[in-house]
Amino acid sequence: MKEKLFDEIIKILKSKEKYVSNDGEILKAKVYEDVLNMDKELIEILLSNEEIKENYFVDIDGILVFDKQKFAWAIDSKEFLPDSYTAYTNKIGLTSRGNFISQKNDVVLDFPYKDCVLEGGQDKDDQKRKEIFYNETLASSEIRRMLDPKVFTKAKRYTKEGLEDDISFNEDDNLIIKGNNLIALTSLLKRYDGKVKCIYIDPPYNTNNDTNNTFKYNNNFNHSTWLTFMKNRLEVAKKLLIPDEGAMIIAIDENEQAYLGVLLDELFNEYESHMITIVHNPRGIQGTNFSYTNEFLYFVIPKGKKIVQNRKLEEEEIEFSPLRNWGSESLRTDAKNCFYPILVKNGEIVGFGDVVKDDMHPRVNETIGEITYIYPIDIKKVERKWRYARNSVDEIKHLLRVFDRQDGNIDIQIGKDFGQYKTVWIDKKYDSNAYGKQWLNKIVDDKSFSFPKSIYAVKDAIFSIVANDKKAIVLDFFGGSGTSAEAVSIINSLDGGERKFIIVEQMDYIKSITLDRIVKSTVIDSEKSTTVYCELMENGNELIREIENADEESIKNIKEKIYKDERIIPYITTEELEKVDGDFEELSPEDKKKALVKLVDKNKLYVNYSDIDNADYDISEADKKFTESFYEVE
Repeated sequence: MKEKLFDEIIKILKSKEKYVSNDGEILKAKVYEDVLNMDKELIEILLSNEEIKENYFVDIDGILVFDKQKFAWAIDSKEFLPDSYTAYTNKIGLTSRGNFISQKNDVVLDFPYKDCVLEGGQDKDDQKRKEIFYNETLASSEIRRMLDPKVFTKAKRYTKEGLEDDISFNEDDNLIIKGNNLIALTSLLKRYDGKVKCIYIDPPYNTNNDTNNTFKYNNNFNHSTWLTFMKNRLEVAKKLLIPDEGAMIIAIDENEQAYLGVLLDELFNEYESHMITIVHNPRGIQGTNFSYTNEFLYFVIPKGKKIVQNRKLEEEEIEFSPLRNWGSESLRTDAKNCFYPILVKNGEIVGFGDVVKDDMHPRVNETIGEITYIYPIDIKKVERKWRYARNSVDEIKHLLRVFDRQDGNIDIQIGKDFGQYKTVWIDKKYDSNAYGKQWLNKIVDDKSFSFPKSIYAVKDAIFSIVANDKKAIVLDFFGGSGTSAEAVSIINSLDGGERKFIIVEQMDYIKSITLDRIVKSTVIDSEKSTTVYCELMENGNELIREIENADEESIKNIKEKIYKDERIIPYITTEELEKVDGDFEELSPEDKKKALVKLVDKNKLYVNYSDIDNADYDISEADKKFTESFYEVE
């Protein structure tokens, strides 16, 4: 009878595409979600089947009430969709009073945006895993342990001369970290709390396709999960910013732009947010109704502060006007220290003379030897004044040029090469194809990034914050292909700055693409630049290899070891483990291994700094030396 009922449920669920995977299997997680949310469409299709209606709906005075707890139990049972190792691993989860939260009505994890931490771990492109939520109240100790500073390993320094091992970290190093970015951020806090001038990030856009996916990460979150993922990271990142000076720049597209704006308003209430439109794909990405040519940059800056510096104009953008004043209050007598000669030789300004005495009345141009002296006298021979006083004109010499007047004399013009940034950025240099993909391919052999950012778009964004701070620290914790690191290097090359970058990336391509690009573009071409690469130390890989190589006899011992590790099974009690042991024993040896690997892989088991002297982790002296130098432990 039960089997027939389950067959009916499967048949009904498979009638709706959203409950079926690409390989034709029922998406139990999606069904669960809709059960808990009392999804109207789900209830309608369940009511369409008389047998299901009779078993899972209660008639109360003519009103049918859905027994969602009973239905949730049914689809969670091992009899429903059996022969899957996930029937076992689904037993591992949050509990309340001896029962799983998924089976109770009196405990609710509210909208995860409010009270959860999403670890968001992934190493490879194809790991589109189901994300793990840690409730801040129910799992506070687990969250605290997860976010404690970690041990670093595999540290190497890249210099123009070559590679250095067995190193200590110092203030002159740029930094690249491989590891989960949330966990890396909390480790960075120990050294960089309140020291970062600019954070630039290009997070996952939460798109449904890869066309506009500029970040090769799990890009299939729903809105609430994506917001939780971002909230956790932004809360930590905010602590790294210099108070009243630091700014954050976030690249985003139309999928999450509005949601992100609301999140920023809540998290950064003492900041102001400005949304900039940037035309990054002039050819457009075809949509159903529109062809998308733009995306957005959020600038999050301290309220009431002049944080965004002036933009340096391109030569063709500069508009020139007379340096000589005109109109009211433009006469020589209105500002005596603004009447002095400008010295010109061979059409170039070579200096400035002293302020002219009141009883001297020179001609417009006076030539002595090879030098012509230019005075602020207009075409009607009225003595006026320069717009800058003698004591300040040297500072703007680079903005001046010589030009020919209609009366045959020469005069001086000024053209400011700076101006405020506008809210719409349109320039061919922002094209992500020409100056993103093609630019990257010239440096490294890359096939992973279909749409990396234009190097100039990133450079201009970062420059707007750090232009006047030659020692600024710039952080990007969604490092991707390393565009932001190269952008910092370009900015330094323009003004001789010593700005440092910190890049965090958890995907494996950090070693084949990101590191390679950064070394080639920032280290090899620079005498000063030194870059340190390191990784958050993991302790799970050995255990995974042990599981994969285990015979049937040793699997049970490995399982017991996993059960005793609080980092892997943070919520389950001994009593509950005993209840699910029977399920585990029914699995095939291969499915037993899959189940155990899945548990270990949910937590990469990063080693906490507090365990650095624990002999069980066998941490090398080189790793201890680097880690302690990073945390500035003497």
